[in-house]
Amino acid sequence: MSTNAGNLPSGTWLGQPKGLFTLFFTELWERFSYYGMRALLVLFMTATIVEGGGGGFGLSDTAANAIYGIYTAAVYLTALPGGWMADRLLGQQRAVWYGGIIIALGHFTMALPLINDWFGPFSEGFRASLESTTFFLGLVFIVVGTGLLKPNISAIVGGIYPEGGARRDAGFTIFYMGINLGAIFGPLICGYLGEKVNWHYGFGAAGVGMVLGLIQYRIMRPYLGEAGLHPHQKDGKDMDPAAFRRNWMMVWAGAAIFGLIVILGLTGVFELNAQALAAKTTYAILGTAALFFAYVLFFGGLDTAEKKRVGVIISMFLGAAVFWSGFEQAGSSFNLFAERFTDRTFFGFEHPASWYQSLNATYIVILAPFFSWFWVFLAKRNLEPSIPGKFALAMFQLGLGFAVMFGAAALLVGKGSQDQVLPTWLLLTYLFHTTGELCLSPVALSAVTKLAPMRYTSQMMGMWFVGTALGNVIAGLLAGFLSARQGAEESLETMPDKFWMLFLVYAFVGVLFLVFLKPIKRWTGGIR
Repeated sequence: MSTNAGNLPSGTWLGQPKGLFTLFFTELWERFSYYGMRALLVLFMTATIVEGGGGGFGLSDTAANAIYGIYTAAVYLTALPGGWMADRLLGQQRAVWYGGIIIALGHFTMALPLINDWFGPFSEGFRASLESTTFFLGLVFIVVGTGLLKPNISAIVGGIYPEGGARRDAGFTIFYMGINLGAIFGPLICGYLGEKVNWHYGFGAAGVGMVLGLIQYRIMRPYLGEAGLHPHQKDGKDMDPAAFRRNWMMVWAGAAIFGLIVILGLTGVFELNAQALAAKTTYAILGTAALFFAYVLFFGGLDTAEKKRVGVIISMFLGAAVFWSGFEQAGSSFNLFAERFTDRTFFGFEHPASWYQSLNATYIVILAPFFSWFWVFLAKRNLEPSIPGKFALAMFQLGLGFAVMFGAAALLVGKGSQDQVLPTWLLLTYLFHTTGELCLSPVALSAVTKLAPMRYTSQMMGMWFVGTALGNVIAGLLAGFLSARQGAEESLETMPDKFWMLFLVYAFVGVLFLVFLKPIKRWTGGIR
């Protein structure tokens, strides 16, 4: 069971291995499906049964945003077992294939209530049961499938560049462009179908996108050669067959337990309160992270320099969780703000609220090359900010986005609850949040690989994604706190104060990174 990237087909496209474009288009369609469905998620859950032509759940903002937070957090958490299964059992290529199939199944499951429109009508009770069951079961499938696909497709990109070097960096840049192109078009197409035609057509369109990605992947898969084809070897030897069987037994046992929990939840045996579950998930992630870092620091056999670098990773872990808690308002509270309080009419056409979910990816496509050049430009002049300096910049820009939202909310209060504001406010907010992301996300991913002790590199990368999950679940709880409805005078009146409070919180965290900039910088040992 070889792990090398040998036997790659000869020939290139645009100076890159042909296999890169296999992965580029697969990831493009997967991100199309993910962001297309995600743009509709909170809007659907808060819609009433008479809205949108397909009915919604009519959930409270608090419940819908908590579910959204749990879902987005779970997507990151399942990357850990998904990577383990690829390494030990499936190989990365098969993990991507099976993951894509499960993702498509999830989207089509969420679209199943369309049969009520095509062949119905069903009784109201059956329709409600079908709606609820297919929605949450579909989310479970998407979470599991994404956990298999997302970490492993990125790993294969690295595998088709055994020589490393600048060409590998360029390959990842092209691959990253595929991610953002999918994230641009997914909300535009799925959002239009979901909001303007029927919610379930939007969910189904996301599934069609994933199927197109799978077809392309199957056709172009030979270009990958043996990169990621087999599970990893241990110490240069094939895995012991007995160990291989034990690993599969662990997977099936875990799947059975997970499946039982899902069934009990869907059948109502477990009465789940979304907000309470999100809060417990937050504590569980924090507790797990604390135990992991404590073990590494005190029992990991690290020297003093390594312990200091782990301390820097801990500060980055906490900082990232704080950052994503604000950044991920995009799909929840900001999405609802676009729907309820933003004037979306141009030349007589009211565009869908979900279209604003394409802004972040659009800004990244435009700005990422500039930021890449700008850091190099500063580095040549010995002016490039350190890791904590870039985290501080990210926090300040995140805070500025909430200051902009404070202005929009204050204007709404002045106009009255039935009025709306121009889209300019959201456009500017997403711009500040995207520039903040470009200061933090690429920098942190690179820094973790450099700072982590050699024997803990993979685990530290896993904990980085756990930190992202923590930020997402907190974001869901925070979104419930921020949301307001038209006509609800009390919640609208308090909205400016809430946005201003978040501006102060994120600015304060940015100041903390500046205050501790010198000691954190010393702990990195010169790593930038």
